Amino acid sequence: SWGALMGWAAARGALEWPAFLLYAGSIAWVIHYDTIYAHQDREDDGLVGLKSTALLFGSNTKPMLAMFSAAAVILIGAAGTAAHAGVVFVLGLMAFAMHLGWQIVRIEIDDPDSCLRMFRSNRDAGLILFVALVLDAAARRAF
Repeated sequence: SWGALMGWAAARGALEWPAFLLYAGSIAWVIHYDTIYAHQDREDDGLVGLKSTALLFGSNTKPMLAMFSAAAVILIGAAGTAAHAGVVFVLGLMAFAMHLGWQIVRIEIDDPDSCLRMFRSNRDAGLILFVALVLDAAARRAF
């Protein structure tokens, strides 16, 4: 998350709104995937007194995942819009959103193996977003 701010500042020489929007969106996404990860051992967390979003959200986990995923997509989309990203970025953002939605539909929060699979699938979510950004930048330079 800090990398987004630092990378923007290094490339542009200043911190501007798109960097802050991207940062906020990445925090929302982190809460999404960290909650999925936390569900693997939420009982142990409760026994030792650790606070986690898995315990906090409990049976409301899926709606909370949807809320944080939506926030991530909206904020990352706003960052792209503010940075004048193009249609390739928008298509990639849509694929990213669909992937997060797929995770929410597929996850079984009471099954640690399901939680681990969905947590690991966030690597693919990040790759989708990264490729969209790179291809969008290449397309905008080509045209």
